[in-house]
Order: sequence, then structure tokens, then C-alpha cells
Amino acid sequence: MSDRIVRGRIDRAGALVSADAPLLRLQQRAGSGIGKPLALPHLARLVALAQRLQRDVSRPLYAADDHSDIHALVRVAPDDEGANLEISDWRTGATVASQMPGIADLTAGPRSWSWECDQHLRVVALREGAGAPAVPDDWEGRSLSELFELQPDGEGRFPVLRALAGQSVFDGQKVRADSDGARIAMVLTGEPLFDATGRFTGFRGAAAIDADPEAIAAPDEVAPVDPAFGSLPLSDPQFGRRIDGALRGPLSRIIATAETISGQFDGPIRADYARYAGDIAHAGRHLLGLVDDLADLQNIERPGFKAAADEIDLGDLARRAVGLLGMKAEEKGIRIDAPKTDDKMPATGEFRRVLQVLLNLLGNAIRYSPDNSQIWIRVDRDGDRAMVTVADQGQGIDAEQQAVVFEKFERLGRTDSGGSGLGLYIARRLARAMDGELAVESAPGQGARFTLSLPARDVS
Repeated sequence: MSDRIVRGRIDRAGALVSADAPLLRLQQRAGSGIGKPLALPHLARLVALAQRLQRDVSRPLYAADDHSDIHALVRVAPDDEGANLEISDWRTGATVASQMPGIADLTAGPRSWSWECDQHLRVVALREGAGAPAVPDDWEGRSLSELFELQPDGEGRFPVLRALAGQSVFDGQKVRADSDGARIAMVLTGEPLFDATGRFTGFRGAAAIDADPEAIAAPDEVAPVDPAFGSLPLSDPQFGRRIDGALRGPLSRIIATAETISGQFDGPIRADYARYAGDIAHAGRHLLGLVDDLADLQNIERPGFKAAADEIDLGDLARRAVGLLGMKAEEKGIRIDAPKTDDKMPATGEFRRVLQVLLNLLGNAIRYSPDNSQIWIRVDRDGDRAMVTVADQGQGIDAEQQAVVFEKFERLGRTDSGGSGLGLYIARRLARAMDGELAVESAPGQGARFTLSLPARDVS
């Protein structure tokens, strides 16, 4: 490995106008010289890309001639008159062929796109694999969060932004993208890239078609981009589709952009501005939660709504809920006493709907519990009913409030931005759709106990 920087200069026409000896020798071995176009295709493509984007591009360089294979790291800095080249970590030898391919050699697997972005999440490479949808024509230089509409995970966070903050590997980032005028659902995975000095230079990864059938709308269910809801009733399926088309996409982009600003990924900013951006991201996640609640409301109130009868374990689902919301509890110093690994409670119910109910109950318990308190989750059985209970040390709910707590849009007089007043209504409707029930026991000053009961399942 060489610490020496090899420099060169390219004019606006793409000709090499000056070069240090190693670069000049490589140019000459390729049959060219000073004042002539770059004879190294890979380097020429990097220069052309940087000039089109008018941004610095730092990427691995791979080349070969009759004498040896060459591996280096090149930085292209464009300006009005051309571009400057800075090449470091210049290596020669036969072993470089096994190195990770550079941007020119980036290939995509079947039914997926390969992509590469710089340290500011600007896309610098995008290719489609066999059987994959066509890539957009206008991808060059666009932000990753513009090209791919990022979708939050179960905690309302974005894996790619967390990876950017930690310069680490990520997977499971669900996105939506446009291809030939159609919306497609994909899952992003990526790994960080670094130069010879250890400086983070971006990500490289793949975008594969999402195998989850619910992630991709059927052709006749594509959400129209129409912000006017008109007088559609909640029972009309188009109501939910219009909500999704008019709100979910813009909110996801607002959250992703605000988190990028708050995390200061593009460079340091004033602390109060970073806090403002954090507040915007928080508000965006809250609004996205409202959209989810309204979509669920439209779904469960549709005539003939039914839940699946999966074989589930309430102990396992309770532990999954704790795993998803554990970080939120830690932020308030709340300890969650969850069922142990061998605490099993077989039941019948739709897996994702039961998890949704438990996330609502646990999220409420965390939201309305005092700091440094405790939450208990227990599983039990009573005859043919399997039960899971979430208990907290909050302020409790009096008898009058218990009578209305499961009603639509009821927030018990709260004026904070904690929720929509639909969560418990939806949770009870889901429980009853699974031949179960959701009940509450509480008293002022004694916390609250919410119990979900479902048909028990006997395991021989």
C-alpha cells in the first residue's frame, strides 16, 4: 500500500492535460498520452459521472495492462474547467481481481437493482438485474430517499438512516419506487464503503422486489395521488387508498429528510436547527401513525372483515412486542418484565393482528407510565381462553373512563399528541374478529391492566 497521492488533471473535453508519472505511464500503456482522452474506461466513466453531477465522486479504481492489474482509490473533483484527480492506495498484482468490483462493474441479481451512493446518500450507480423492473431514467444524483420512498419499520425508524449514523451494514429497509409509471415495493440492503484513509465514502447494496404480498398493491388497487377525500365514507375501499396516496408518501419523505437533517449527515448545523428537525421527524411519525390508524379503521369496518386463524404463541408475540418497543421504554428508564422464553401460551388468532394489538397496549403503557417505573406482561390460561395481560404503574383509569376507553376517537380528555384515540377501539375490534376479547381493570393511582383473551389451543 502506498501513501503517495497520484494526481492528474482532466479538461472539459475529457482529455488528460497533466498527470503524475504512475498515471501517465498507465495512460501511455493504453495507447494514449497527454492532451488526449482518458484511455482507461473505468476512470473515464467516473470523471463523466462527477462532471454530470457536479459533485465529488470517490470510488475504487480497477485497471489492467500487459504488465499488471491495478487497484486504487480515486477521488474526482469537478470544476468549471474540468476535473482534478487524486488517486491513493495504488496497488499492483494479480490479487486485485478478487477485490470487490468498482462502480463500473456493479451488477444486479435476478429481480433486483444494484445501487451505490456517496456519503451524502446521492445515488451514483443504479443497475437492473434479469427480470427486474426498469430503473428510472432520472436517477443520477438524486437522493436515496427521493429515488426510493423510504418506509419506517415497526418503531417508526429507518434502517438506512441508522446505518448512515453508524456507518454500518443494514438490511430490511422497505421502500417504494417508480418504474415505468408503476409503483413497486422493494427491500434495500447495503454495506458501507471506505477509502484508504478509513473515511466513509457511501454505501453499496441491492434493492430486491419485496416478497411480502401485502407490500405490493394489485393493479386495480394503485392508490390515486389525489389529496381530496371528498365525501367518501370510511367503508368505501377508495377512502383508504386515497389516504395512502395523498399522505403516506409525502409523510415518509418528510420524516426521512428531517431525520437526515437532525442527524447532521450532510455536515454540522446549529444545535437548535437539529432539534427543530428532530421535532419535525417526531411529528411526521405521529401523523404517519394516524394514517395507519385510519387505514386500519377503514379495513375492520368493512362488511365481511375476518381475521385469519393462525396457530400462535402469546408468550412469543409478547416478547416480540418488547423487542420492538424496548428502546422506547429505555428512553424513559422503564423496565419491562416480559414472559420468559419457556413461558408459552398456545392460542388461535391472526399472527400480525395479535402483534398489532400487543404493540398498541405496550405502547400505551410506555407512553402513560412515569419515568423509571415498571411494566409487566404475563400470559395465562382460564379454561378454553388463552390470555396475555399488560400492566403498568401509570395514573390509572377510573370507572367512568373505563366505560368509554374502547370507544372510537376517545382519548380520555388528553390533549397531548400521544395518539389518535383509535388504537384501543381498533384493538378491541380485532380481538373480537378473532373470537377473543380485550378488557381493562384499573383504579385511579393504581395503574392499568389490559388483558387480551383468545381461543386457547391444546398442544399434545
